[in-house]
Amino acid sequence: MRARYGVPLGITAFGAACVGYATLVEPRSFRLRRVTVPVLPPGMKPLRALHVSDIHMVSGQTKKRRWLQSLAGLRPDFVVNTGDNLSDPHAVPELLDALEPLMEFPGTYVFGSNDYYGPRLRNPGRYLVEKASGRHGLNGNQPVVGAVHNPWEPMRDAFDAAGWVGLTNARGELKLEHGHLALTGLDDPHIKRDRYSEVAGGPDPDADLSLAVVHAPYLRVLDAFTAARYPLILAGHTHGGQLRIPYYGALVTNCDLDTARVSGLSDHRVGDRRSYLHVSAGCGANRYTPIRFACPPEATLLTLTERPR
Repeated sequence: MRARYGVPLGITAFGAACVGYATLVEPRSFRLRRVTVPVLPPGMKPLRALHVSDIHMVSGQTKKRRWLQSLAGLRPDFVVNTGDNLSDPHAVPELLDALEPLMEFPGTYVFGSNDYYGPRLRNPGRYLVEKASGRHGLNGNQPVVGAVHNPWEPMRDAFDAAGWVGLTNARGELKLEHGHLALTGLDDPHIKRDRYSEVAGGPDPDADLSLAVVHAPYLRVLDAFTAARYPLILAGHTHGGQLRIPYYGALVTNCDLDTARVSGLSDHRVGDRRSYLHVSAGCGANRYTPIRFACPPEATLLTLTERPR
């Protein structure tokens, strides 16, 4: 009798342990990744960029809030926020409290769909169906029926008041102590709000570095930025796959980017042109799927160094 039920009970216990870990432990195991990207002109002093994304703040997430506040101790040269800051329409004050120390530094931002619209309860299996069918995101730039309007305007106003540069289908610049950055950004391609024609024209030849920023790394956007010769593109959205199989990797990216580049630094190529692409796995999750497995929440400190001569 013991042998008969031992294996099923063992499998059940292991499954329950995995669910508990993915729900209660790993989503709170925040970490910092460090990446070096050789994109600066020869002779230029290195710059340090803190890339944060997909915070998905929910009221009461004290540990996440304190961890984000602690990142100011890194003293970055500038901050890049690639969107999906909210997962709770009541969490704007807590989000701004979390980011307040970082807003003391120069920064730039774009928004994602969850900044505009509150998340809805969905069957997680739909992500696998969408991957198989090639469909991702919403149909057009209007919310689906029943979507909740998130109060993104106070968040935008606070970022702007801090001097962060908004890149919602816009171009801008950051004049740092040791460099001049030209910035080009798009609204979220996941809900088809990107308007590349409004920012076309390529990198600024007078800047030390031209940086492209977008929330969701859809191929049409990456292709456009790479064809225009942007040396570095920063994005988020994917959550690093959120659930990864050890020794295999992510199953989905929630966009048309391949799973091999679901997070971290990689290349994107269009013909003979190449851009570096950095995709943040983010530090949060949709409030209705608050789980992560083999994909801990993160921020990244990018050290930008001289490109090869």
